[in-house]
Amino acid sequence: MHRYPRTARVNEVLREVLAEALERLADTDERLALLTVTAVNIDPDLRRANVLFASLTDEAHDALDEVRIRLKAAVGRQVRLKSTPQLSFSADPAVATGQRIEDILRQLPSPEHPDPDEVG
Repeated sequence: MHRYPRTARVNEVLREVLAEALERLADTDERLALLTVTAVNIDPDLRRANVLFASLTDEAHDALDEVRIRLKAAVGRQVRLKSTPQLSFSADPAVATGQRIEDILRQLPSPEHPDPDEVG
């Protein structure tokens, strides 16, 4: 008996396969060098998968669109599925949210250095 659903297992396998494939492709395309696959969300019918990524460059999404066919081929070679899912790519919203929280925390005065306006 499995401890978690099939889609969760497939998500993790796809994330690993795509991360390895992107690492190899980064040797020839520097836009992919600073890219991390953070998660994969596959539809329950296993036909479409949304790949969430984090990147330091804005050009990463364009680069992913250009190598989509190569990535799908890598998935097809390495993962046993009835059909290889169509891949779509989205920036991971959790990364932007985390960055926003860090920016807010940096703006707060630290206990060691109180705000001079508040010191009486």
